[in-house]
Amino acid sequence: MALMSVVIPSYNEEANVARAAEVIGKTLREAGIEYELVFVSDGSKDTTFAIVKELSEQDVHVQGIQFSRNFGKEAAVFAGLEVAKGDCVAVIDCDLQHPPATLVEMYKLWEEGYEVVEGIKSSRGKESLIHKMFVGIFYGIMSKLMKLDMNATSDFKLMDRKVVDALLALTEKNTFFRALSFWVGFRSTSVSFEVQERVAGESKWSFMGLVKYAISNTTSFTTVPLQFITGIGFLSIIFSVIVGIQTLVKYFMGTAVEGFTTVIILLLIIGGCIMVSLGIIGHYLARIYEEVKGRPRYIISERTRGI
Repeated sequence: MALMSVVIPSYNEEANVARAAEVIGKTLREAGIEYELVFVSDGSKDTTFAIVKELSEQDVHVQGIQFSRNFGKEAAVFAGLEVAKGDCVAVIDCDLQHPPATLVEMYKLWEEGYEVVEGIKSSRGKESLIHKMFVGIFYGIMSKLMKLDMNATSDFKLMDRKVVDALLALTEKNTFFRALSFWVGFRSTSVSFEVQERVAGESKWSFMGLVKYAISNTTSFTTVPLQFITGIGFLSIIFSVIVGIQTLVKYFMGTAVEGFTTVIILLLIIGGCIMVSLGIIGHYLARIYEEVKGRPRYIISERTRGI
């Protein structure tokens, strides 16, 4: 029988690890699916990995690794993909906001021949209006860049082994898993799910953390922000020409006044555009710097038996 690996990124999830292992394991056993659960502790400072080790000694289906420090969710996902042994591999959140029952539906679609099964949110659960607006803008931009609808996508998905191998073959260090699973192609389909409420613990994502995550993923996946600089330059030129023409007209009409205000406005606009442009360029230079150093995405400090 085909083996299904379930990768579960975990950061300070001591309140959810045991429950996640129990609920996901029970769901897959009842469906008659051979499985393994791979918990990836992303440098957790609580007892997350200690619980995973204890579970692995009690249940042969549970495995886990611990990072030497917090490397981020993207690194945790790819680490899980690398150690997973399954013929198909699913990724699910440890807080079970992704319903485990959907894994069975994904598995059945995989058996039908689909190589990527995307989890699509039918609702986003309880989120603030600002958070929903920010997420909508971010995924709206990414959807246009990729020419695919990413507005309701998530990291919750199941992939065939050949898709996993294709993702692991990518040499880039700064990754965006949610988008790369689209980019690699293969035969895909989707299932919808409703985001569940957290039973225990709190979300580890702050608003600023999400902003940084969005900027990081955008610049790791596309060069459009660099092209945006050209647009800023053209707008600055057009504005300058308009102001210049207005100044000349007033001069020849004899109504020109001292141009101190105009000069200040032009300096502020041009200076602002230059600083924004330098910031965007600097961010991409930092990306290049990170890539050329060749450092690994993550460092594993400890493993459970069997990995």
